[in-house]
Amino acid sequence: MQRIDKAEEEIAHLARMVEDLSDVVARQEAALTRLERRIGLLIEREAEREAEAGGSVTLTDQRPPHW
Repeated sequence: MQRIDKAEEEIAHLARMVEDLSDVVARQEAALTRLERRIGLLIEREAEREAEAGGSVTLTDQRPPHW
């Protein structure tokens, strides 16, 4: 009977840990979504600024120096 109690206790701890980790992952997903949206807006803003300044190639179309 003691082994069953110990196993149930361990299962309860593991279930709690899974819930906690799930919450962390959900927060990280929301943060990543916000950051991706902000980066997209910044890229668009910079492309518009370059186009208004008469730039021939937008920032997103430029090749990195190592190419």
